Amino acid sequence: MTTRPASVPLASRLGYRINPVGLVAFSVILFWAVVALFADSLAPHPVGEIIDNDFFGPMRAGLWLGSDYLGRDMLSRILLGARYTVGISLAAVTIACFSGVVLGMTAAVVGGTLDTVMSRLFDALNSIPSKLFGLMVVAAVGSSIPVLILTLSVIYTPGAFRFSRALAVNIDTMDFMMVARIRGERLPYLIGAEILPNIVGPVLADLGLRFVFIVLLLSGLSFLGLGVQPPYADWGALVRENIGGLAFAAPAVIVPSIAIATLTISINLLIDNLPQKVRDRSVSP
Repeated sequence: MTTRPASVPLASRLGYRINPVGLVAFSVILFWAVVALFADSLAPHPVGEIIDNDFFGPMRAGLWLGSDYLGRDMLSRILLGARYTVGISLAAVTIACFSGVVLGMTAAVVGGTLDTVMSRLFDALNSIPSKLFGLMVVAAVGSSIPVLILTLSVIYTPGAFRFSRALAVNIDTMDFMMVARIRGERLPYLIGAEILPNIVGPVLADLGLRFVFIVLLLSGLSFLGLGVQPPYADWGALVRENIGGLAFAAPAVIVPSIAIATLTISINLLIDNLPQKVRDRSVSP
């Protein structure tokens, strides 16, 4: 009698294992991404509408997250604030990682004077404290969304450059890179077809970590009054403008802090619980 083999889940056959912690973290990240995309439709009230006669109002029907220091609906403020926190951070980390990874791979492949000059330039830029650099630029130029995105991307490009260059230097010593050079392949092919597929896993994990750093730095700048300007606000600005409610344990100051924590912790947990093949993937030539 032939025994029918037990069915094996697709994830196991491919060598991946679904981690419950990573799945929960991904669900939280997906939730905030959907909120950021559809904030205008989800928010029950306009961003600046005063609907409560009391300030720092408690949670109740119609004000599910209470009211802020002016009597505005905190639920609407949180939903609309997600658009700025997630949107600005995502744009900045995309620019920083794209430019840093491309320049890092180029420096590793070309080498020589170009590698030395770029490395020293980014080392000098990386030596400036990130928050101090952000404060100087935003205070000098003025706070606007394009300025915030550009400033944050410049701050975190050196780290992406150093990380990708270190990975690319190791790949550049492989035999298949020598073969590609002998075939006469040009620089775009070398970095796009030979190096990038071999470092894409670690680069994606690094992108997630830098997204967390950018969220925290953006929140810090907003807490100092140099982020998104009123009547709009990201989560850091919501903490700052409602800091007076801390003595009353007002939801208006607690909820945005929880929102920042859930997003950043979830990204860290997702990166820590990625399947090993995704996190350390190396494509053989």
